[in-house]
Amino acid sequence: MSDPITLGIIALVVLVVLIAIRLPIAYAMILVGGTGIALLNGPQLLLSQLKTLAYGQFSIYDLSVVPMFVLMGELATFAGLSHALFRGANAWLGWMRGGTAMAAIAGCAGFGAVCGSSLATASTMGKVALPELRRYNYSGALATGSLAAGGVLGILIPPSVVLIVYAVIVEANIVTMFAAAFLPGILAVFLFMLTIAIYVMIWPESGPPGGAASRRDFLSATFGLLPVLIIFGLVLGGIYAGFFNPTPAAAIGVFLVWLYGLLRGKLGLSAMSSALMNTAKTSGMIYLILLGAELMKIFMSRIGLPQQAAAWIADSGLAPMAIMVMLLVALILLGCLMDSLSMILLVIPFFWPMLLEINGGIYQGAEGSGFGMSTEDLKIWFGILALVVVELGLITPPVGMNVFIISALAKDTPMIETFKGVVPFFLAELVRVSLLLLFPALTLWLPQLLR
Repeated sequence: MSDPITLGIIALVVLVVLIAIRLPIAYAMILVGGTGIALLNGPQLLLSQLKTLAYGQFSIYDLSVVPMFVLMGELATFAGLSHALFRGANAWLGWMRGGTAMAAIAGCAGFGAVCGSSLATASTMGKVALPELRRYNYSGALATGSLAAGGVLGILIPPSVVLIVYAVIVEANIVTMFAAAFLPGILAVFLFMLTIAIYVMIWPESGPPGGAASRRDFLSATFGLLPVLIIFGLVLGGIYAGFFNPTPAAAIGVFLVWLYGLLRGKLGLSAMSSALMNTAKTSGMIYLILLGAELMKIFMSRIGLPQQAAAWIADSGLAPMAIMVMLLVALILLGCLMDSLSMILLVIPFFWPMLLEINGGIYQGAEGSGFGMSTEDLKIWFGILALVVVELGLITPPVGMNVFIISALAKDTPMIETFKGVVPFFLAELVRVSLLLLFPALTLWLPQLLR
C-alpha cells in the first residue's frame, strides 16, 4: 500500500464510486482527500490544514470575480437578454434554410458571453428558441441538437466561470485566459453554423427557411442587440484595454445588466431575490468544491502521484503530443460522469503537474523541452484544450447534461433524437480540438499580442 500509484488509484476509484451513488462531488472530494491525509499523516495534520485551508482558499482575490459573474448571468436570465439576442440573430439569419437554428447558435454565443454558464445558456436559450424552431417546422433532432450543442459555448466564451476557476488553479492570468478563449470560441460558432448548413443540405426538410423579416422588424431586432453589444464591449473591452481588472469589470457588468432589466421592467423585487439566492447557492457550491479539490490536491501531492505518473509516462517513451491526446481523451470520458466545473476542479490539480514535469521546466517562463513552449504558454494552451473537451461531456451520453436540459424542455422529442441531433456537432467539436492541437497559435496568438 506504500506505492503512490496504488494509493492514488484506490482513492480515485473510491471517489468515482461515491459520485456514482450520487454523493455531492464536493462532499466526495472532502471525504476522500481528508481521509487520505489523515491515513498518511494522522488526523492532527488534517485538523491543522482545515483550520486555515478554507480561509486561505476563499480569500483569494481572483475568486471574488466568480459570484459577480454568476450574478451577472442570473440577472441576464431574468432581464430577458436572451430574447433580444435570438430575435436579432434570427432577423439576420432566419431567412435562409437552417437559419433559425444558426440564429440559436449565435444567440447561445452571445448569451454565453454575458452569462458564463453552459447549463444556464442551454436552459435559457432553449426556452426562447424552441418555440420558433417548432413554428418553422424544424425536425426534432436538428432543433434540440443545435440548442444542446449551442449551450456548450457558455463554458468557453469569456467571461466563463469555469475558465476563471481554471486560471486560479494553475495560477494563470485571468485576462490572458479570456484572450486565449476568444478565437477558439469564434471558431466553435463558425463550425456549428457550418455543421447546420451541411445538415440542411443533406436533409433539406429538417430546417426550412423562415422567411425574411420586414424592414421595420429587422431594424427593431437589430437595435435590440445594441444593449448586449454595449455590455459585452464595456466589460471585456475594458479588461483587454487594461482599464480595470476582471472583478470591477464584473461589477460593472452586473450594474449594466441590472439597469437593462430595470428599464425593461423585468427585474422586480421577486426576480432580484431569486437572482441573489441562485447566485449564493451556485457560489457556495463552487467554493465548497474548491475546498474539496484542495484537499485532494494536498493528498495527491503528499503521496507524489503526479510526479510518479509523469515519471512513468516519461519512461513509456510516448511523445508529448500523444500524452496530451491521452489526457484529453480521459477528460472526455470523465465528462460523461460529472459536470464540467467539478471535473476541472478534480483533474486539473492532477494533470497540470504531470504536464509541467513532461514539459521539462517547473519555473514560470522556463523553456520546456517537452512541448517546445514556455510554461506560461503551456498552461494557456492546455487550459483551452481542456475546456473544449470538457464541453464534449455536456453533449455526450450517458450524462450529457445539456441534452437532458433540452429534452426536459422539448417533451415531444425523444431523447434519442436529441442525441442523434448532437452527433454532427460532436464531430465538429472533434475538428476544433484537432485544429487547436495542430495549431497552438490559434490559442496563443492573441495572448502573445496583448503582452
